Amino acid sequence: MNKRNSDLNLIFSTPLWTTVVPNYKEINTKFSNYIQNLQTNDPEGRKKSNLIGWHSKNFNLSDPVPQFFIKNISSILNESINDMGWDIEKNELKITGMWSIINPSNASNARHIHSNNYISAAYYVKAPKNCGDIKFHDPRSAKVIRTPITKKPNNLNLEVINITPQEGLLVLFPSYLHHSVDMNNSSDERVVISFNIDLI
Repeated sequence: MNKRNSDLNLIFSTPLWTTVVPNYKEINTKFSNYIQNLQTNDPEGRKKSNLIGWHSKNFNLSDPVPQFFIKNISSILNESINDMGWDIEKNELKITGMWSIINPSNASNARHIHSNNYISAAYYVKAPKNCGDIKFHDPRSAKVIRTPITKKPNNLNLEVINITPQEGLLVLFPSYLHHSVDMNNSSDERVVISFNIDLI
């Protein structure tokens, strides 16, 4: 192997955190009942990025089920804040909204961001095979104007990264990061919880 002539410095990195939440089966059982009740009481839901799918109103974060979920993921949230070097003694962490999206067959979500927040999340309550990857798009608009032919994809030349959902998976990402959801090609529902975090 030839010795490098230059140092490769990775700057202005975009973080993406993924983990399967411990105790996710109990969390998902509680959330399944909670979300079903919300959909029964509000079958129309909201129209946001969802194409065909159902989007709930924001959860009442004082309800026992969201509280149980937040308690179970708090250490994971703190890891992301610590990784960023943000001072949580001088900034108060606040969940500004939490909601659910149910994508039946053929449903998807258009490309969007979550403005006026720092960290956003997707957590999978139900994720059958081929239910639709979440896609993250390179946030550097100048870079994607031109794209040379590449030998093979790597972390320096990728413009889109796909994460395949699985039950219990929590994905955290900067709220400025454009993302979309592929079409649900399964015959079952895809159920996700999303939420936003701000520091005030």
